[in-house]
Amino acid sequence: MADITENIIFEDNHVLVVLKEQNLACCPDDSKDENLLDILKEYIKEKYQKPGNVYLGLVHRLDRPTGGVMVFAKTSKAAARLGEQMKTGDFEKKYLTVLNGTLDPAEGKLEGWLKKNAINNMVYLTPQGTEGAKYALLDYRTLLSLGKYSLAEIKLHTGRSHQIRVQTAGAGHPVFGDMRYGGEKAQKGKLALWAYSLAFTHPVTKERMRFVALPPDATPWKEFGIDRLNLV
Repeated sequence: MADITENIIFEDNHVLVVLKEQNLACCPDDSKDENLLDILKEYIKEKYQKPGNVYLGLVHRLDRPTGGVMVFAKTSKAAARLGEQMKTGDFEKKYLTVLNGTLDPAEGKLEGWLKKNAINNMVYLTPQGTEGAKYALLDYRTLLSLGKYSLAEIKLHTGRSHQIRVQTAGAGHPVFGDMRYGGEKAQKGKLALWAYSLAFTHPVTKERMRFVALPPDATPWKEFGIDRLNLV
């Protein structure tokens, strides 16, 4: 990928906030493809001339096709404290997504039980009580509807694998470009799911911090004039 320094939003001795590009893995996986965690470790190693292995804690994840804001921990203490915030709900993640159609009502919650099939890497909605299923909850708010498509803001309360994609598809309004869960209804194109806002309490200074990065000015985002919606 291009120079990673262009993607760094904030950095101090404790945390590193960065913009993950779409279709880049956030951490090593079975594919052995280039990934953001290793890229950032190499950046730190070179910038600070650190010998040996560089520590960088993976606090949370984004699916490969999802772009947006991520925070990494530069110390184990920061990683532990940010991890605790994720458990208590102090760690806030908000997404923008373009959906096929419009959720009804325009604002509400989606909840259910999700189970992942490790063989095909697919996640399925299942009845409560299904062995291995995990509870999933999100809030959604429709920001703008253009009839065939709508722009929605999603706030996650649980961080399940493929959660937004599975739950919106299950509600009959798959994410634009998500042929995996939405089939032909989703339309071909780059997945329209973007982690645009990340808020947490700094693990050392205790300052409340929020970072925002809007999705690229490309189809289908550009149809909604996102830069005029005062999301920042």
